[in-house]
Amino acid sequence: MERCHGTKPVLAVVLAALAVASPIPVIGTMPGFAVEKAVPEEKNPPGDIPDTQVFIDYASPQGFTLKVPEGWARTERPDGASFVDKLDGVVVSLAQESAAPTVESAKTNYVPKLQAQEHAVQVTSVKAIKLPAGTAIRIVYTSNSEPNAVTSKQVRLENERYLLFRNGKLVTLELYAPKGADNADQWQLMSRSFRWK
Repeated sequence: MERCHGTKPVLAVVLAALAVASPIPVIGTMPGFAVEKAVPEEKNPPGDIPDTQVFIDYASPQGFTLKVPEGWARTERPDGASFVDKLDGVVVSLAQESAAPTVESAKTNYVPKLQAQEHAVQVTSVKAIKLPAGTAIRIVYTSNSEPNAVTSKQVRLENERYLLFRNGKLVTLELYAPKGADNADQWQLMSRSFRWK
């Protein structure tokens, strides 16, 4: 019988077993694996949306409207659209869901997926809030940006995600900017402008 030399084959078997047993990825959660660290917040970060910024109405074919900054690069997606200007962004997407999210379901199901999909996520708040379009779950967190394609540099971002539900449709509204940028009023304007059609 062939013998295993060293710990790598044994570790591979353990990881394979854990991957089958766990719905959440195990990479980065076991001792000895490198976990991405939060990059430092920039001093005087770019990314403030000017007080003079003009907002225009975006009407989605998926059945909702939203005010977005005029002049930002828009990309249509099968499930929604994104609007980007340098390191600032707005992403709105729609999915089919059988039930409205709650604070508990967001913590149990949504946050682990968010942590697996994005970089060095640190969630600071998950709560239900009232918007003109109805109750939403707001998730506030920081994360690292995608590495720059040329320099590989990452920027620490602050993010807000709103989960809005109606009649089997779940819309996710994502707002992000470099951490420390002052966009509170503009983000509130956009989140409160959301309307179902």
